[in-house]
Amino acid sequence: MDTETVSRDVLIDVYSHVLNHAPNQEMEHSVVSARLAEELSLSRPAAEAAVEYLLTRGLLRVLSGGRLIAVPPDEAASEVLIPLEREIRTRRARMDRTRRDLMSFMPVFEASVSPQQPRNQFQLIHNRTDVHSVIADLTGHCKEEILTAQPGGGREESVLAEAVPRDEDALKRGVRMKVLYQHAARLSLGTSAYVERISRLGAHVRTLDDRFTRMLVFDRKAAVIPVPDNPHAAALIQQPHVVALLVEVHERLWLAAEPFTVGTSRQPDITEGLRQTIIRLLIEGMTDASVATRLGISVRTCRRHVAEIMAEVGAQSRLQAGYLLAAQERTRA
Repeated sequence: MDTETVSRDVLIDVYSHVLNHAPNQEMEHSVVSARLAEELSLSRPAAEAAVEYLLTRGLLRVLSGGRLIAVPPDEAASEVLIPLEREIRTRRARMDRTRRDLMSFMPVFEASVSPQQPRNQFQLIHNRTDVHSVIADLTGHCKEEILTAQPGGGREESVLAEAVPRDEDALKRGVRMKVLYQHAARLSLGTSAYVERISRLGAHVRTLDDRFTRMLVFDRKAAVIPVPDNPHAAALIQQPHVVALLVEVHERLWLAAEPFTVGTSRQPDITEGLRQTIIRLLIEGMTDASVATRLGISVRTCRRHVAEIMAEVGAQSRLQAGYLLAAQERTRA
């Protein structure tokens, strides 16, 4: 009988039986299979297939002399999955090396392209793995400057772990780096630790209250921006006029941003800044979810701020709060 046809109920019964009634005497596991078939009212092929399946998954183990024992699932998972994870890492490293080797021929190709032959100045990258590879390649070949704008709150640990060695290598090569976050990113310990590391090497980091355009610009020659309808995709832009426009947008945002200096008391009052922006967006009639997305905070945090603001102005509803806050703004004006 094929092990793939063994039902989950049978597998669980066999595993449980070996776990709780393992024979004391040593015997070949084929004999144990016969005993399991008899005691669990299974056919001999079904019992043998179940034992074989559990052995291949590491949930059963054969000791010297042939005795079967049950293995804890977490221990089995470590023994079975660690080699697979190692193989995946090896394959991924091989893919990255192959990609770098292939991309190393790009200067030769570009040098041979006729000036009259238009280059592919707009390229859609369809999946996250390829996006990361393109960013890594652009960072690795960058010579002068990287401009980054990352809206939202704190960045994911996996993203930061990937970015740290890549960005540190660029900074050590003398590449200038300007990074823009939203104020909410300051509340993330992981993001703060990343900022501290790259700041030591000369990177400059600032934050803004409101949401802005996500972008990465390399040497003012290439830019990576998101694709609105696909969170896993990105667009690689090498059209000079479009890249220049993105650089100008980044420079305007930079001038309005606050320095993000880790380990000093000279920090803007981020909580008050968020609160004032929430008030402004409440006046505009935006929902809690929209405000949270725009400021890079959780909906729960946004609702807490909204509740506090409503209590301060004595409002019974968001609509009333928006009206009262707008009236206060008119009075101040």
